[in-house]
Amino acid sequence: MKVASLFCGCGGSDLGILGNFSYLGKKYKKLDFEISYCIDFDKKAVETYNANFSHKAVCGDVCEADFSTIGDIDVLVGGFPCQSFSTVNPTKDTNDARANLYKQIVRFLNEKQPKYFVCENVKGLMTLQKGAIINKIKAEFESCGYKVDYQLVKAVEFGIPQRRERVIIIGIRNDINKKFSYPKPLLSEENYTPLSSVIDCLAIEEKKYYFSEKAVQGMKNAKNNMKRGLWQDLSQPCLTITSHLAKTSINSRDPVLLVDPGKELYRRFTPREAARIQSFPDSFTFPVSEHFAYKQIGNAVPPVLMWHIMNALQIMIKSNIESNDIQTTYHLESYSQERLMA
Repeated sequence: MKVASLFCGCGGSDLGILGNFSYLGKKYKKLDFEISYCIDFDKKAVETYNANFSHKAVCGDVCEADFSTIGDIDVLVGGFPCQSFSTVNPTKDTNDARANLYKQIVRFLNEKQPKYFVCENVKGLMTLQKGAIINKIKAEFESCGYKVDYQLVKAVEFGIPQRRERVIIIGIRNDINKKFSYPKPLLSEENYTPLSSVIDCLAIEEKKYYFSEKAVQGMKNAKNNMKRGLWQDLSQPCLTITSHLAKTSINSRDPVLLVDPGKELYRRFTPREAARIQSFPDSFTFPVSEHFAYKQIGNAVPPVLMWHIMNALQIMIKSNIESNDIQTTYHLESYSQERLMA
């Protein structure tokens, strides 16, 4: 099935769409999707994307893209920019230019009428203005001729060592008699994948990743605040990593690592560690500076999470049974896949 990927970034979601990669010793099978069009405005993100995929992304403004030139599309995927919906800064304008980029999804749906669409965004999209934002977006998607549903999905429940929560919006064209069933969690809180699974060594040689003694003392002397010095317990999943990893501060809610309690040594994650936390396989490369790599990693959709969403969509598409039986089929297939991946 042919996929169009808007706001593709460095390719986290698109890797999950295609499958055929390994992460933490598990093989995520190839899915029956082909990406025939992908676009992003960020030149450096497109550079990374094109270094990792045989098909190539277009660097351009989606607002100016001519969708009539790309042929028929079965599935639209779009993780439209989320900064305006973040709960980190609830004072941001939720009607600014970035917030309205979801209207490019609406434009695509009206013009191309794909059978299905999948959108990803931050948890705040569901809670801001007491749900008014998500309901407005849902209504506009529905006006294009789609049945629309959304659900909060937790990355940790699918083997990713990160407490990342994202809303996944699914649309099915009105003439298609199917109902999507979100994949049920594979893991419980008692057996989440720990951060230690992606951190090879706490005490690394590269000094540039360590916080200075001055920064540590500044944290200690500051007013007591539970959001400072958030060193991560390696036996637990990590807090959500963000796009400003390159500017991670020990005096913020950013997750950091405590290397040596006695010597009060703290450090930030390396780009590869951050990529692993996001479920990128080590084979995925970032041929850009660390500043841009951090930004791309933090903005990405975890490939493993997207794989599970698209696998559930694939099962639904191939299924000819009643919609209320689809979830059972998913679990039977998931069980088989988990045994294969092991």
